[in-house]
Amino acid sequence: MSRVLVLASSNPGKIAEFQRLLPDDTEIQLSGDLGITLPAETGRTFKENALMKAGAAAAATGHIAIGDDSGLEVDALNGLPGVRSARYAGEYASDQENIARLISAMASVPAHERTARFRCVIAVAVPGGSTHVAEGQATGIIGYEPHGVNGFGYDPVFIVAGGRAFAELSTEEKDAISHRGAALRAIGPELELILGRQHRYTGMR
Repeated sequence: MSRVLVLASSNPGKIAEFQRLLPDDTEIQLSGDLGITLPAETGRTFKENALMKAGAAAAATGHIAIGDDSGLEVDALNGLPGVRSARYAGEYASDQENIARLISAMASVPAHERTARFRCVIAVAVPGGSTHVAEGQATGIIGYEPHGVNGFGYDPVFIVAGGRAFAELSTEEKDAISHRGAALRAIGPELELILGRQHRYTGMR
């Protein structure tokens, strides 16, 4: 019997990433496919947004839910774009528009001051019960132009150790060092216990 986990997202691309990093017997369902409307990401922090999404999905479905919020923090921009990473160039901006704005904002920043990090906060919500949170991050620098075709968001301009952009890494290479991978590994043991309890309970019914 598979263990059901609702992913508080309408982005089908996220399922593949989470599925790679979670046990094979975990059935992930997108909240968007279940017709659930998630709250707007109005939190001031990644943690607030992740908790809001996970809590809403758990309450609406009666299943354990996982929500995440992540973004890019650039030191030379005082931590921007931060929680507004997906909307940096406007409310409905594309990845290309966000990258273009970032490159423009960083045009005069010298190489040694282009440090940045991706941060991800993952929240797990148990219906009518507890919440659990973990964080992961990946450090790098902001490139001068996009490179690579893998990934999404700011991956083409986020340069990691070895001089390659996230968008130039294989799936396995990125999973090993990504902020989301780190957060999932951090919360993994706790999530396994939570899902195990759910599995034992539903199996007895």
